[in-house]
Amino acid sequence: MFDFLIVGAGFAGSVLAERLASLGNKKVLLIDKRNHIGGNTFDYYDHHGILVHKYGPHIFHTNSHDVFDYLSSFTEWRQYEHHVLASVDGQLVPIPINQNTVNSLYGLNLNCSELSDFFKSKAEKKDYIKTSEDVVISVVGKELYEKFFKGYTKKQWGLEPSELDASVTARVPTRTNRDNRYFTDVYQSMPLHGYTKLFENMLSHPNIKLMLNTDYAEVQNIIPFKSLIYTGPIDSYFNCCYGKLPYRSIDFKFETFDTERFQSSGTINYPNTQPYTRITEFKYLTGQKHPKTSIVYEYPKAEGDPYYPIPREENTKMYKKYQLLAATLPNVYFTGRLGTYRYYNMDQVVAQSLTLFKKIMHNELMQETEYKSSMIKIEENNQ
Repeated sequence: MFDFLIVGAGFAGSVLAERLASLGNKKVLLIDKRNHIGGNTFDYYDHHGILVHKYGPHIFHTNSHDVFDYLSSFTEWRQYEHHVLASVDGQLVPIPINQNTVNSLYGLNLNCSELSDFFKSKAEKKDYIKTSEDVVISVVGKELYEKFFKGYTKKQWGLEPSELDASVTARVPTRTNRDNRYFTDVYQSMPLHGYTKLFENMLSHPNIKLMLNTDYAEVQNIIPFKSLIYTGPIDSYFNCCYGKLPYRSIDFKFETFDTERFQSSGTINYPNTQPYTRITEFKYLTGQKHPKTSIVYEYPKAEGDPYYPIPREENTKMYKKYQLLAATLPNVYFTGRLGTYRYYNMDQVVAQSLTLFKKIMHNELMQETEYKSSMIKIEENNQ
């Protein structure tokens, strides 16, 4: 009998497995239907010997000292600040939009204050910010919206920005300084030996048993367990009884070249000119020295592995039905991007799992207290 069966060996499930196992008296079974640990952050050396990310680039960044400190128990870090360029009007310019972006595009020499005035002159006031289109146009105006956001968003989501929740484009800020970094978090690093090694270290506890190539649906009635932690799609757990929650997927196309560098930045976005959204060159991320280089093209698509929950009002309403149903199940916990139908960065998933661990421990303590109380009452009644 396992104390916990955890479905999914990505960050959400693995962090919980490690935390529960570390208590010393909890036996944990961690399963995943894929043939590897690490979820979407899984990395490996391709047949050229280059470390690549199987499911697209994953750059770690966080403002949480607790999250960074926790993960530091399982990896050394390589300091890395990600830079992204966008191919716009025949130029490669920094994204998020900043001083360098606007000055390059328009042949200007604006300072911070002048750029702020420039944005204000272009912005179109919106009485109510509801969609992704509203967010961008209200800040930088229609021209920059069409150059940087409209085409990229439509490719990524298969929808017009006017059909998507405001949270989509709100994730990408606009700056008035010259900071070309894609992220501004306090902690920006990459696992020195890769994500897979980090997960191997995390899951090395003797109280954790790992089963890969294992589908929960096929073993749920075979393996005995007390509590379940489910990080897969919440609608799948309930056999899509309220309908199938929609996701966007990605087709990854890898290519290797006999040159040390392929492009001038870790990632280059293509908002309008290509069928793919971006190209990432892995050696920027990993710092690996190699005479060849590997890249990945990303082609968003409707069908395939569920990567991105689609943020629309009707989808949120459907998820809330599943959330209410999940709340009726004792000793069953749903977490992670798929389990809660929400887009999270890696650090947010780790933080969510650390918080859930505390909740589970609280629930276990309450159940134990209730059990002891009931036993005392039984003994008193028998006297």
